[in-house]
Amino acid sequence: MSSSRLISELHASLSRLPPGRIVIGFSGGLDSSVLLHALAALTPARERGLRALHVDHGLHARSADWAAHCSAFAGRLGIAFIAANATVTTSGNGLEAAARGARYRIFAEHLQPGETLALAHHADDQSETVLLKLLRGAGPQGLGGMRVQRDFGSGRLWRPLLNLPRALLRDYAQAHDLRWIEDPSNLDTRLRRNFLRAEILPRLVQRWPDATVAIAHSAAWARAAADFVERHAQSALAELQGDDPAALQWRGWLDLDDALRDPVLRLWLRAQGHDEPAHFHVAELERQLRTSADDRAPCVRWEQCELRRYRDLLYAMRPLVPIAEDWQATWNGSPLALPGGGILALRGGGGPATATPVDPPLAIHYRSGGEHIKPAGSTHTRELRLLLQEAGIPPWQRDRIPLISMNGELIAVADMVLSTAAVTLCEQLNATIVWTRSGA
Repeated sequence: MSSSRLISELHASLSRLPPGRIVIGFSGGLDSSVLLHALAALTPARERGLRALHVDHGLHARSADWAAHCSAFAGRLGIAFIAANATVTTSGNGLEAAARGARYRIFAEHLQPGETLALAHHADDQSETVLLKLLRGAGPQGLGGMRVQRDFGSGRLWRPLLNLPRALLRDYAQAHDLRWIEDPSNLDTRLRRNFLRAEILPRLVQRWPDATVAIAHSAAWARAAADFVERHAQSALAELQGDDPAALQWRGWLDLDDALRDPVLRLWLRAQGHDEPAHFHVAELERQLRTSADDRAPCVRWEQCELRRYRDLLYAMRPLVPIAEDWQATWNGSPLALPGGGILALRGGGGPATATPVDPPLAIHYRSGGEHIKPAGSTHTRELRLLLQEAGIPPWQRDRIPLISMNGELIAVADMVLSTAAVTLCEQLNATIVWTRSGA
């Protein structure tokens, strides 16, 4: 009975899967062994093309034996088999998360466009995931748990067994006399997921027999709510961004409903390639934006991201690298990499740099305060500080704009403001000053 239910569920899920070859993530454990065996028994799955991908993390002395077992298992089913070695580098998130990250990177590397990666997660795994997310204080997105299908790498990820309990998979394995690998690390209850699996979920099920089903239902509700919020967050973000995708209208962000404010921020940061903040970072950002005076420059930092406010906009950026206060360099017009970011160069008609070097060389330095310049065409000498303010340049960027001096006189502010002397020099060299910003 359990075998027929599993095959029926798998067949139904397969019918909802877009066309394309299927790659099975095959660890050799109970769950993935059942998935591989069951898919191999389905003609529609074989007709698509099946192959098994085993990732050797190298974390156990017998990992090579496990790879050999997986190869033999796939071979008996007539399924193509690939083994790949992972490099697991631990970080602050622990060995468990590091191994998972390494495994998924290999999965993504081996997945061809339009292919589907099939993983054997089941209802008990979903319960563990939701409980872990709950204990981390996750919102609807996290409490929605794992999806049956989602985009992944060049193709998609598919979890066809997600609605089935682990007991059903074990019954299937025993009915078909399958042999699988028992990874001893799965018994280590120092790992959070293992602790939930061995110590907590069994007690919950003992008291509430339908606990995993109930948790799965709650996850489905949370997932639907998260998808609803995600759609509205995308619309809200589009209204709050201007020409610069790295900037956000912070007053409009504060005016969003509570349910949208956090998702919009995270959606924006992900699109810029930044790490997401912890919940207390978001709370601190909101506090600073609501309470700081207009002439202040609130800043919230975490890991490799900074959020800074200037006027009507909130900016997301990498942490700024400090610049030595006395830094300066001589410059003959050749491309010059700047400690504050970017490259300064003279570009002429014949290539990236003028054929005629500047002689004597110019001096390149950063703002120290009190600088003045007379822009070409202007009758007045202007204070650099006021020029930068009028141009709407955020304060943290002003000290990172390269200044160009000749004979002790400021003649250009990068390629933004040129004096008559700078214009004349460029005309003589038939060249243009170009400052290429970092990431441009």
